Amino acid sequence: MVNTQPIRILLVDDHALVRSGLRNFIYGYEWMEPVGEASNGAEAIEFCMQNEVDVVLMDMIMPVMDGVQATRRIMELNKSINIVILTSFHEQDMVEQALKAGATSYMLKNVTAAELAKTIRSAHEGHSTLAPEATEALIHATRHQQAVGKDLTDREREVLALLAKGFSNADIADQLSLSLATIKFHLANIYSKLGVNNRVEAVTIALRNNLVEEK
Repeated sequence: MVNTQPIRILLVDDHALVRSGLRNFIYGYEWMEPVGEASNGAEAIEFCMQNEVDVVLMDMIMPVMDGVQATRRIMELNKSINIVILTSFHEQDMVEQALKAGATSYMLKNVTAAELAKTIRSAHEGHSTLAPEATEALIHATRHQQAVGKDLTDREREVLALLAKGFSNADIADQLSLSLATIKFHLANIYSKLGVNNRVEAVTIALRNNLVEEK
């Protein structure tokens, strides 16, 4: 027998006007049903614990608890709930954090009613949908990760390797038989190419991207 039960949706947003608009949008489709509302992530978790929910429309930036934390906690309930992030932000770190937390889809609030309806149905079926801006952010992140450190010169890699071993600037200069001024010049170039501000950040990025061997 075909399941004709409407998709039960929880609306999570700290703006009442946004929730009202989403509720009216859902009422326009007979195969969806708004079963509850929450103004922050903590309220969303509580509702999901006590009620049956199929899909959560989750905002990202909210007081008390944000969308990422709420998504992670709801996923830990193991209740077959799919979460669609619906936000105004498409920064790379936000997209990555939301998806790592377990969100099925990531959409922006400029989405059309038809697009959002399709996203909700797809999420309920376990399929992911990403806003073009979110996809672009992830692609940019991947390209950036692949490019990190690729433009370092052989000498800069030598300096970075010694930096990772805990050598001071003076020690590096002695090790490579270079002047202290030259080492500082190389370090400035390394920081610039890795997009960091100090030696600790440089070593962290270097280890994370396998630019040096961890000792």
